[in-house]
Parts: sequence; structure tokens; C-alpha cells
Amino acid sequence: MPLSGGLFADLLSQSGIFQNRDVLRPTYTPSELPHREEQINSLASVLAPALRGETPSNVLIYGKTGTGKTAVAKYVGKELEEAGFGVKCSVIYINCEVVDTQYRILAHLARHFDKEIPMTGWPTDQVYSEFRNALDEEKRVVVIMLDEVDKLVKKGDDVLYNLSRVNSDLLRTRVNIIGISNDLKFTEFLDPRVKSSLGEDEIIFPPYNAEQIKEILDQRASLAFRSGVLEDDVIPLCSAFAAQEHGDARRALDLLRISGELAERSRSAVVTENHVRSARDKIEQDRVEEVIKTLPTQSKLVLYSIVLLEEQGTRNITTSAVYNMYKQLCPLVETDYLTHRRITDLIAELDMLGILHTVVISKGRYGRTKEITLSVYPGKLKITLLQDYRLKVLSNVVVPQQARFGA
Repeated sequence: MPLSGGLFADLLSQSGIFQNRDVLRPTYTPSELPHREEQINSLASVLAPALRGETPSNVLIYGKTGTGKTAVAKYVGKELEEAGFGVKCSVIYINCEVVDTQYRILAHLARHFDKEIPMTGWPTDQVYSEFRNALDEEKRVVVIMLDEVDKLVKKGDDVLYNLSRVNSDLLRTRVNIIGISNDLKFTEFLDPRVKSSLGEDEIIFPPYNAEQIKEILDQRASLAFRSGVLEDDVIPLCSAFAAQEHGDARRALDLLRISGELAERSRSAVVTENHVRSARDKIEQDRVEEVIKTLPTQSKLVLYSIVLLEEQGTRNITTSAVYNMYKQLCPLVETDYLTHRRITDLIAELDMLGILHTVVISKGRYGRTKEITLSVYPGKLKITLLQDYRLKVLSNVVVPQQARFGA
């Protein structure tokens, strides 16, 4: 017989750590943005002409992940929509990592104005015409925010070319484009006409320092958590970890939220330093797992070779041992093996990604070699690698012990 109230009754009966965990998510736009007053004012001054019915300059916003770009753009956009100076302003936000083709973007924009556009099937010119006609139905200024715009450019700049020229096809409406990017160099790949139109103004967002991140966390924590549940060293530790990651406030907020969730799941009454360290390990593991999934097959084979050597109890894993093991695996997945030098390069790339760690060891008159250790748990790494359909055949493979010894 199930307990009264069902499976979740006991969990929901607890008072809980959070009062509003969504405050710590990237999608939340706060009413105040500490340490971004200069950027807020700069963007507001660019968009101010919209409130006179004029066309604002297009603007590109640059900065590393977690420097407040999206939050500032959404905040200023909301203020613009609510300003009420007699001119109607509409702000449309699009994440180009999700809506990532010209068709999808134009369809998304047209649907914003209640046009029924199918997911696929129409010529792009027809979708553009529907969007343009919808824009011009009344007098207004439309601000289009393209977040992660560099992801879009990698697939071609046709949509940016069309959007940057749309004002010449309009009689009543004016359109402004705000591009948001982590990549300072993405405009190098743009058509010169698009580049000059899109980059009329630029705003740079510097990284936060540890003290600034601490103030941001203090502000959000007061809204997110119940009173008294955070130990004193939790926010400073989250701030310090995030400052090491180039001033990434988003990472700090994720750390704080996941720390709270781990405390909640363990039924702790408070969030402690240990919860923060566990949250950091979890985030790092998740990041590495995503990186591993996107690696080319040859790099995955190199990693699988190291995992097998560890399973065999090899004490000092060298490049040559890895190469010998790798050559044993290639025929099993029906792929040609690369040269020793190329595998050495792949090992160096994996080192840079933080998946493994290498140390150069001198062997006297026998020259030098690299000793390799994994930076991630081998069991978890093996499971992740075997999710690749090409490597599934290796799940039960037993490689002879002598494969570990290099020439």
C-alpha cells in the first residue's frame, strides 16, 4: 500500500532550503544588476532614439560567459518596453544556439506577430515576406536580440544580411539588432556589408572579480534561500571558485544553486562548504562529460586506451604504451590508425581540455617520454565513451597485457 499522500509526500513535508531557486537560474532577470551600471547606461543610450520613433544603431555586445551580457540586454529591453513615451517598442529575444537557422529565426520572429508559419516546408523568401509584412502593420520600433549570435554566423550570415537590410523594406516600423557573443572575433567571418551594419556600436563586458561576484551572490541568495540556511563560508567559497574561472557569475550562481540542491537531497538543514565542493565536482564532471561526447573518434580511442591500461594496473602510462594499445583497438572499430606523432598531438589536446594530465619524464640516454594520468574517474569516462555507437564493440574487449608495452 502506498503511503498517504503518495511518493513525494515525505519530501514535500520538509521545510526545505529554498524559497525561490529560480532566482539562481540563468533565465532569471533581476531588478538590480550590480557592477553593470556603465554597460546598462551605454545600451540605454544606444536604444533611447527608439522612444522618439527613430531607428537606434545596431549594437554588438561582447564578453566572456557569465559577465552579465544577457541579463543586461533583457533588463534594458524590459525597461524600453515599459517606458511609455508614446512610441510602441517591442523586444524579441532569440538564443541562436537553440533557434539556429535562417528559416527558424524568421519563422520565430513572424510567429511573435501572430503569423502562422510551419516548422518546415516554406521557401525562406516567403517566411521573410510574412515577417516583413507583419512588422509593418503598425508604427513601432522592434528590437531583435540575437544571443550567441556567433553560433548563427558559423552556418552563414544570410539571416543577418536580411535583418540588417529590413529597414529599407519597411514604411512604418523601424528595426534594431542587438548581437550578443562570447567570441570577439566572430565578425571576421561576416560579409563586410553585414559587419559594418551590425557593428555600428559595441559594448564590452569585463569579467567580475571575486568581491563583485560575492555581492551578486549575496543579492540573489537573500531571495533564493530561507533565512539562516547558508553557512558563512558558502558564498565566499562560491565567489572564489568562480573568480578562478575568469569571473563567471553564471558559474557562481550554478554552484550556489547546486550546493543548495545537494544539501536538500541529503536532508541537511544548512548548506555547508562541503556541499559547495561537491557541487563544484559535479559541475566539472558534467562539463568534462559534454566535452568527451563531442570528441572525434580517434581522440576517444586514445582515451579508451588509457582506461584499459589503468584497468590492467599499468603504473606509469606512457605515450608509447597508449599508442600500442590504441593500435590494438583501431581494427576492432574498423578505422585506420594514426601516426605516433599525431597521437602525441591528440594527447596534448586532451591535456589542454583538462581530461588528462601529462608530465614529461627524462629516461636518460633513452630520451624523454610523457607519463599520463586521467583527470576524471575512469569508470565514468568508460561509460561516457561507450555511449558512442562506434565504440560499443569495445565494451567486452580484452586486450593482451603485452599491448601496454611500447616500442
